Amino acid sequence: MAISEAFHEAFYERVDAGRFLATEYTRGPWDPGSQHAGPPAALLGRAVEEREGARADMRIARITYEILRPVPIGPLEVTTSVLRAGRSTEVVEAALAPAGGAPVMLARALRIRVAGEAVPGVAPGPQLPPPGEVGPTPFFPVPWETGYHSAMETRFTEGAFVALGPGTCWMRMKVALVAGEETRPLDRVLVAADSGNGISSVMDFGRYVFVNSDLTVHLHRHPVGEWACVEARTSVDAAGIGLADARLHDEKGPMGRSAQSLFVAPRS
Repeated sequence: MAISEAFHEAFYERVDAGRFLATEYTRGPWDPGSQHAGPPAALLGRAVEEREGARADMRIARITYEILRPVPIGPLEVTTSVLRAGRSTEVVEAALAPAGGAPVMLARALRIRVAGEAVPGVAPGPQLPPPGEVGPTPFFPVPWETGYHSAMETRFTEGAFVALGPGTCWMRMKVALVAGEETRPLDRVLVAADSGNGISSVMDFGRYVFVNSDLTVHLHRHPVGEWACVEARTSVDAAGIGLADARLHDEKGPMGRSAQSLFVAPRS
């Protein structure tokens, strides 16, 4: 399959309604043939919102991803189905698979009906220092030049990728999610949310592996703007099970939370 110039401008190139070609910008930091989970999470979130017959008066309040196996870089197929449809809520499932193969990532989203300014809003916490007040922060060393790390701008207000402990990081996409298509605020949040584990690592990456096979994102407010902030901390039990828990922000303030279950073990 020929790759157009759009290969260099986005995480994905759309082939048709349900088929995409992953670009080198989706590449994660551990395997040159596999994607970081952030871009496919955003792609599945967009599929839930864009599916045929999707109600315009509903939005995603919670989306849970099961990462069944590494997501390869190459042709991909996305499918969606409605598991439950109600007056005020619905549950939609989306699946991502290599062309002609079995699913490698699943998403199950709860969408809730919205009704303008029907109730008084309650602010859940203070705003963080905005990204304009801090300088760019380098990603941790990656053995290839192009990938997720080069497609994202990162600015830490607490911690760093190379520092152990809690971290707070503003993130902004440098490339579009899908070539030639508008990047939406929800895309920006979902592409960043899977980074909580890396932002708040508590053990040396060189000595231990931290593998998350799931991601859950709750949003009480629709995101706005170009920046998403992940305020994360990681807890690890001596048995090798961990949790990366994060509060999600945009420049307006807190908007939700994310969580990742972790398998932690010494590197062999």
